[in-house]
Amino acid sequence: MKVALAQLAPKLLDKEANLSRIEKTVAKAAADLAIFGELFLTGYMARDAFPRLAETVPGPATDRLSKIASEYGTHVLVGMPERDTKGRYLFNTSVLVAPDGEVWGYRKIHPANFGPFEEGLYFGRGSDPVLAETRLGKLGLLICYDAFFPELAKAYALQGADALAIISASPATSKPFFDKILPARAIENTVFVLYGNLVGTELNIVFQGGTQAIGPRGEDLGRGKDFEEDVVIADVDLRHLRVAREFRPTLRDTRRDLLSAVAGKPSARKPRRRAHG
Repeated sequence: MKVALAQLAPKLLDKEANLSRIEKTVAKAAADLAIFGELFLTGYMARDAFPRLAETVPGPATDRLSKIASEYGTHVLVGMPERDTKGRYLFNTSVLVAPDGEVWGYRKIHPANFGPFEEGLYFGRGSDPVLAETRLGKLGLLICYDAFFPELAKAYALQGADALAIISASPATSKPFFDKILPARAIENTVFVLYGNLVGTELNIVFQGGTQAIGPRGEDLGRGKDFEEDVVIADVDLRHLRVAREFRPTLRDTRRDLLSAVAGKPSARKPRRRAHG
């Protein structure tokens, strides 16, 4: 599987410009899976504009993404503000669109509400992990701060995830932490970790990048340059999972009885429905 991790700076408040950037990147990369950052559709610091810019899933943006995915034969993963179908709540959502029109939407379970982060002012808290069964493999969807909670990654792994697909809007001050925890999530669960972060500056936040792909034994499969736009191309061979799990059988030896305090288990989720168009 050829994966393109797009470490780009979205244009704040301009969905059309960002959708065009997605299409150009997907066309050039010719990958099986293309990953863009958290809230890339609108920019991370859209603030009071989120209610105006948010969409349902499926909706106009996912319809456009579906056409891109179909035209180029690429699964596309991107962050966007989602409005629920009743129009009452907003969520920080990771959307995965397949070339055949299937759409998965994951609502961030752990919104960041500390330091420079103010997601709680705009977004509700998601409740359901989403393990997307695709023709590429099983992808556990996470967003940024979610990666700091090993029980979520472990739940995905125990349900058969081949890779954790993590989109992020992490500033420079957080990069040292991600550089430590991302290999840990890969090694402790013997899964691939595919991490796509933003770059650029939005209001008071400077995004450093740190986009990277990590193998199930902690292998560095490629990473982006700091503070620069970059597209990291990584070769992800799922056959390596068997070797990693024989070498260090952490999933086999996981004490599920000790996880009883963790609420809920993700199951392979069906797509919400096919996108229009």
